[in-house]
Amino acid sequence: MINFQDKKRVVVKIGSSSLTHPQTGNPNFAKMEKLVRQLCDIRNQGMDVCLVSSGAIAVGRKAIGLTKRPKTISAKQACAAVGQARLMMTYQKMFSEYHQTVGQVLMTKGTMLDNLARKNAQNTFEELFRMGVIPIVNENDTVSTYEMQFGDNDTLSAIVASLVGADLLILLSDIDGLFTDDPRKNPEAKLIRRVERLDDTVLHMAKESTGSDVGTGGMTTKLTAARIATRSGADMVIANGKDVGILHEIFEGDFVGTTFLAHKDEDFYIADFIEETL
Repeated sequence: MINFQDKKRVVVKIGSSSLTHPQTGNPNFAKMEKLVRQLCDIRNQGMDVCLVSSGAIAVGRKAIGLTKRPKTISAKQACAAVGQARLMMTYQKMFSEYHQTVGQVLMTKGTMLDNLARKNAQNTFEELFRMGVIPIVNENDTVSTYEMQFGDNDTLSAIVASLVGADLLILLSDIDGLFTDDPRKNPEAKLIRRVERLDDTVLHMAKESTGSDVGTGGMTTKLTAARIATRSGADMVIANGKDVGILHEIFEGDFVGTTFLAHKDEDFYIADFIEETL
């Protein structure tokens, strides 16, 4: 059994659908505030904490007045430019209530593919952790083109976990975990609580679907994240972000979700994986 309280460095990813009200698409401040409180409490236990937060495009589109998710790259980038600033302003205000300093880190695929940029990013993360800062990471949607995009923050969070040498990655999603089939379509689908090793049987369970119009990641992206995280030496958890209080339950070891066990591969090189797979 994994004792999550023994972890030293954790990356937490939360999706757009977990940060917004489904009826309006507006930010869910109550949930964001609870998330911030949970992360500060984890940090107070002595762990390094990194948050990968979606939501910039969703927040930006509401601020601009768009009723539907933008389709063109330029429109998405414009929404991201507005939304990222608003998102960070909100996080800064909420984290300051708990005397916690945060810093913004925006990344593109190019950051990871360029040796110097990747090393610089790694050094920045290490310095932020050393200073007790919680990095808040997102893809740099404002400037990234299709070729430079990770595509979703499930993958980005796993790449960040690999880059910073995290020993735990938590994906807060709109689903309880990995099921034997899509539970939205098949009521007989069963939750898989523990994955010892990622094999073809597990990988074939992925469904290219997501339950909301604000997120981008389906189960396929989460299993890609699991491949990256576990090979980098991190355990990974998929849990439902409907109640972000589940973070407390995870560290208590009593939660509903799927845990993927780490199998560190000394030959795994994240830049090669990105170039070959993403």
